[in-house]
Amino acid sequence: MASEEAKLLDYLKRVTADLRSTQRRLQDVEAAAREPVAVIGMACRFPGGVTSPEELWELVANGRDGVSGFPTDRNWDLDALYHPDPDHPGTSYTDQGGFLDDVAGFDAAFFGISPREALGMAPQQRLALETSWEAIEHAGIDPRGLRGSRTATFIGCDHLDYYADPSQVPDGSAGYFTVGNTASVVSGRVAYLLGLEGAAVTVDTACSSALVALHLACQSLRRSESSLALAGGVAVISSSGPFVGFADLGALAPDGRSKAFSADADGMTMSEGVGILLLERLSDARRNGHRVLGVIRGSAINQDGTSNGLTAPNGPAQQRVIGDALADARLTTADVDAVEAHGTGTPLGDPIEAQALLATYGQGRPEGRPLLLGSVKSNIGHTQMAAGAAGVIKMIMAMRHGTLPASLHITEPTHEVDWSSCAIDLLTDHTPWPRGEHPRRAGVSSFGISGTNAHVILEEAPEPAADDAETDADAGAGAGAGAGADREDSPRAGADTAVPWALSGRTADALRGQARRLVAHLSAVAPLSAGEGAGSEADVEDVAWSLAATRSVFEHRAVVVGADRVTLLAGLEELAAGRPHPSVITAEPSAAPAGRTVFLFSGQGSQRVGMGAGLYARFPVFAAGFDEVCAGLEAHLEHPLRQVVFGDGPEGLLDHTTYTQAGLFAFHIALARLLESFGVR
Repeated sequence: MASEEAKLLDYLKRVTADLRSTQRRLQDVEAAAREPVAVIGMACRFPGGVTSPEELWELVANGRDGVSGFPTDRNWDLDALYHPDPDHPGTSYTDQGGFLDDVAGFDAAFFGISPREALGMAPQQRLALETSWEAIEHAGIDPRGLRGSRTATFIGCDHLDYYADPSQVPDGSAGYFTVGNTASVVSGRVAYLLGLEGAAVTVDTACSSALVALHLACQSLRRSESSLALAGGVAVISSSGPFVGFADLGALAPDGRSKAFSADADGMTMSEGVGILLLERLSDARRNGHRVLGVIRGSAINQDGTSNGLTAPNGPAQQRVIGDALADARLTTADVDAVEAHGTGTPLGDPIEAQALLATYGQGRPEGRPLLLGSVKSNIGHTQMAAGAAGVIKMIMAMRHGTLPASLHITEPTHEVDWSSCAIDLLTDHTPWPRGEHPRRAGVSSFGISGTNAHVILEEAPEPAADDAETDADAGAGAGAGAGADREDSPRAGADTAVPWALSGRTADALRGQARRLVAHLSAVAPLSAGEGAGSEADVEDVAWSLAATRSVFEHRAVVVGADRVTLLAGLEELAAGRPHPSVITAEPSAAPAGRTVFLFSGQGSQRVGMGAGLYARFPVFAAGFDEVCAGLEAHLEHPLRQVVFGDGPEGLLDHTTYTQAGLFAFHIALARLLESFGVR
């Protein structure tokens, strides 16, 4: 009997253990499905001369209008296109829009693309390539280092209208034009040229494409289908057809200005642009030492279904998608401070969106904390498939600066909404956005003419945990020139120590162009003065580290050497101008085959107690390599190797051959791993 009871007890113990294990696995699966996603890199091109997230912030923070007259670099008959009479057939009653500067500019050689193939590529493909590369570099990652990785690519883009007349195609180039004007190739070409082996999907849900792409990217990361993901959207108005078509629908503002939620809203501004984000699971971003710009807490997409019309907005569907996104983020409406609205400025769409916001975010808010509502379309117009990306980049920058920019062109709030019945305020002035009881959070909406709706919940980047404070120097850390200024643990050279700034390019012109960009970037950053916080200046050592560790190395190379910022900038300016300078060393491409790095470990006699202790404490990648060797040798040594090397073991033991050889091997393996993380190959 006792034996039977013992068997039963043993069985119950095993069943209980299995149940606990199953419960833990289920909890892990649920946690992974809802894990926040970090934005670690951003790149964009938008109207108003915007070529970076920083320039987009400068535009909205200064209340600038990026809308302009029709461009003269398109194959448009401008005299026949514009007519002020809305009823005049085949014309546009506005001659204003949001356009990109130099939309035809493209460094084909940089990507190894021939001039003939480049000619056949729609601008959307070219812009997606350039900004994807820049977004990866912005994250402090060498784009060429992602070759073969499970990095996914989700890019919103609609049909390409780069060319419509087969007679315009040069002889022998029809194939290039066919592939170059296929929307699916927008994401596919990025993946192909960067060697990315995660999913590559082009998304077309019209105006909601970028946010839908972002939603799909988050799902891919949470399901561990990918380790990194590029997400965003791109739109270029290559032909005048969209202006004629939307003018026929009466959807355009005659003066070309989107007056989102204003009483005098009379239509949208047709615009173009591109915005790309690099995403990573938050836990991975922190473990890998990547700078977190912002966090995606939740997202959702849905469809209008049968509504008032195919292209008409559906208020209840918008309410549902907001509720679903909040549920995905496990937040309430009161947890969100602001919303970057779809806000196109149409008299039909704006009131419907405002009513949906009133029914969700406008209810149950704490006293004195209204929802703050704005739209970047008032600055740059409706960038269509890129609109959601523009909104996300704007709000991430607003979180980082602690300010919500004003929306332009609002005379008074639309009378179609009873604003007094809800706690919603339009952002008609720049508004401070201080940290409150919870992190800064914002919603971003996009509603497609297709009926597909999307909503994303953003949160400001978390404060670094104590055990993460030293991780920024790990592999892939930093985010471009000067990004290391966010690191308080960066090594500081002495006043007389020379610092190298290394640059490279595919051609001599490209090398000079890199120098010009760096000069422009550094000249726009004010010097750090006493009492200012970290990050207000691009520190010379941080710039050196970022250039060496987070950039691809190309054939034409230069190093600017100096002991201070003034000397380095002087050399950089001469390099940009193509003139010699004592502090500049240049190297032309060599015909010899590229060499490979070989690590030579020193032999017995170079050991010392405490060797590597500082590196171990400071660099997680060094510590991981050192611990790996120690773990492998643990069964063969009487005393723990780490204790012997760092002086916590028996005195003098490090000088015994067994521990000398083992200690040096562990130190050098860890050092090699650290150098590899800095870009040494």
